[in-house]
Amino acid sequence: MRILVVNPNTTASMTQTIAAAARAAAGPQTTIEAVTSCTGPASIEGYFDEALSVPGLLDLIREGERAGCDAAVIACFDDTGLDAARAMAAIPVLGICESALSLAACIAKRIAIVTTDERARIPIEELAIRYGMGSRVRVRVAGIPVLALEDPTSGASGRLRDEIRYALDHDHVEAIVLGCAGMADLAHRLQGEFGVPVIDGVGAAVKQAEALVALGLATSKRGAYAAPAPKRFSGTMAPFSTLAAEAV
Repeated sequence: MRILVVNPNTTASMTQTIAAAARAAAGPQTTIEAVTSCTGPASIEGYFDEALSVPGLLDLIREGERAGCDAAVIACFDDTGLDAARAMAAIPVLGICESALSLAACIAKRIAIVTTDERARIPIEELAIRYGMGSRVRVRVAGIPVLALEDPTSGASGRLRDEIRYALDHDHVEAIVLGCAGMADLAHRLQGEFGVPVIDGVGAAVKQAEALVALGLATSKRGAYAAPAPKRFSGTMAPFSTLAAEAV
């Protein structure tokens, strides 16, 4: 089984962190192919960055599907471009926010998502509502730029731990979801430190992708995720004319 893991930002070092978490979660018969977008922002923090990262993300998923990957994971906690990718691709596509919350729902009633920048708060709260988890989730913001997670001198790790501690003490949550793919390498360490389940969406999405492929399930092409209608795209979007036609 081959699972494509796409980092939709352009920071290759973050892809390495994501890839390591994906491979740690994957079964022995699963190959992880981790790729970095060549188009878009260095990090995704809010709606503007999200929008500009989607074309590069879709290109990578289409290339992975053509190369024979069995499923794809979008490694951004905003579930960037998830609906568009599911409409385009025939293989299953997983978003790490949806995967993390669906897994957390099995093991806890009250859940805290601890994320990075304040720009992420509302998008993540909206995703929790969309996924039916709005009443069970509190979103906590550590006030750190995404790329600070890669700098051990930034103090990001301490601020992340402070928010987890606050969520446990004041929100009385029972599990923690790490609200950024760049935190993927911290889950096991934090779980041991705080004594509650700590869920990394990358690992959760990889395990769900394996399950879907093993069960022979893929995204329904009836209704919302029907293949895009072939049409002409112009300007920098011109290559998507071909993508839409191939998806039919």
